[in-house]
Amino acid sequence: MKKFLKAMKLFWSKLLFTATICSLLFTACSPKKEKLPILGVRNFIGKDTIFHTIAPFQFVDQDSAMVSNATFKDKIYVADFFFTSCRTICPIMKTQMLRVYKATEGMDDVLILSHSIDPEYDTVALLHDYAERLGYPDKIKSERWHFVTGVRDSIFKIAQTSYYATAMEDKAEPDGYIHSGAFLLIDKRGRIRGKYDGTKEEDVNLLIDDIKKLRKE
Repeated sequence: MKKFLKAMKLFWSKLLFTATICSLLFTACSPKKEKLPILGVRNFIGKDTIFHTIAPFQFVDQDSAMVSNATFKDKIYVADFFFTSCRTICPIMKTQMLRVYKATEGMDDVLILSHSIDPEYDTVALLHDYAERLGYPDKIKSERWHFVTGVRDSIFKIAQTSYYATAMEDKAEPDGYIHSGAFLLIDKRGRIRGKYDGTKEEDVNLLIDDIKKLRKE
């Protein structure tokens, strides 16, 4: 009996040792949780790294509300550039952005910011109607998705220098403007964490996944 108990004790000791080693090996070999990259130019001051952030801005949305950096304080948001009369990539982009809007429903810390690059035509009233038609039959909540207009040069400048996105007048284009189809993912500190092709479903799928990752950082 003593020999049996001794053998069982040795067996369980070896089993516990093996389980501990396997657990340590699994932990060591498991892939580390990678954070999303921080995009844009960065400066170094001593040992500190200063990352590129979105410059201060102030625009007006579809409900005549003022929208600024303060609107997105402690928020993650997705930004893009479009205009309502665009007949090329904009309809595709807005269909895809609508997917982002629906996928982030219930995420109070996630917003969307769509800048019109044709403010002369895209008035506040027109943006309001556009947003309502886009969300039909469910009304788009302006507190979650801001369609903004403002001074055209300011919109062009922030597109090119803050978001690294193309947005400019081009008379050679069918609709008179040229802009990228990029969706930009911005974190709660105003830094660019991802750039996605808003005309491609697979890229937008990745964006939706990355929003979820960013919320966990």
